[in-house]
Amino acid sequence: MLFVRPSRLADLDALAQMARTAQPVLHSLPHDRSALEARIALSEDSFRAEVEFPGEEFYLFVLEDSASGKLLGTASIVAAAGYAEPFYAFRNDALIHASRELHVNRKIHALTMSHELTGKSRLAGFYIDPSLRGDVAAHLISRARMMYIAANRRRFTQEVFSLLLGVTDDAGVSPFWEAVGRKFFNRDFADIEVKSGGRSNTFIAEVMPSYPIYVPLLPESAQRVLGEPNPRTLLAYEIHLEEGFETDRYVDIFDAGPVLTAQVDRSASVHYNENRRVRESAGARGEPHLIASGGGNDGFRCVIASLPARGEGEPDAPLPRDVRAALGVVDGESVRCVPLHRHGDEMSGERE
Repeated sequence: MLFVRPSRLADLDALAQMARTAQPVLHSLPHDRSALEARIALSEDSFRAEVEFPGEEFYLFVLEDSASGKLLGTASIVAAAGYAEPFYAFRNDALIHASRELHVNRKIHALTMSHELTGKSRLAGFYIDPSLRGDVAAHLISRARMMYIAANRRRFTQEVFSLLLGVTDDAGVSPFWEAVGRKFFNRDFADIEVKSGGRSNTFIAEVMPSYPIYVPLLPESAQRVLGEPNPRTLLAYEIHLEEGFETDRYVDIFDAGPVLTAQVDRSASVHYNENRRVRESAGARGEPHLIASGGGNDGFRCVIASLPARGEGEPDAPLPRDVRAALGVVDGESVRCVPLHRHGDEMSGERE
């Protein structure tokens, strides 16, 4: 049984292995063991802290197989992106160039460096073990974060965002970086990606242009990848859309990958959330649901299991033994349930 829980220091060896093998690099999992240990400790402190508003908290989750105890994935939440330094992205703008004398009025697509995402909560650090097949595990580790946010609103901002990897070739070369970033940094994309530590570093403002970049002046190869997710992240992209994220007016400042945003109130994990009482069962038929237990502390757990819809005359959550054990709940306790998938009008109303 796969379930998601907060990380702990005992996970250090497994997370260090993920940090070494993850491609592209995960800034939430530094390669340096001491730095990684500090990140896990910060996460533990964040889960246990009494929080009235988002600040420097960092929440690291792991995907565990209850049968083997093996960790198979990780994901994180940054409570306030750019808490120490601004978080940079390119904003898509439309600049008007007009001349009454020549009867010219043109709207030109331009990219302007922006730190408007600074202070907003960010989903980050998504990683799944390559041995896992299918998309259920990916849905679980990714969307469990929104289940946690839905249960702990004061810890996060009203709008959250996620930055996905942009298009690169088989050698890891980004057409957008070659057209823009390299001109200013004179470094390889992979080198700057590691040194940036995310998108909150002062050298970005020092080196990148503060004036608009006119998109029509860029090579066609760079224009074509603006806001396009890397093929390797298409599943993550679709999972975000399932949660209710939308493409916004920003792209990544290095590889032009898409920035997706969501209003927490309109996300699936809030809008379709139901509190249901656990009832012992040998098994339940129905549709797959995200099911979460625990609150703001490190007792949070999340699984995917089948539940009948409330409209089918089942107000409770009949859960088999392995699901109850993974969630750490017993008969009569309350869990939060959200349908994994939305179905047409019935359900109308998401850089790692």
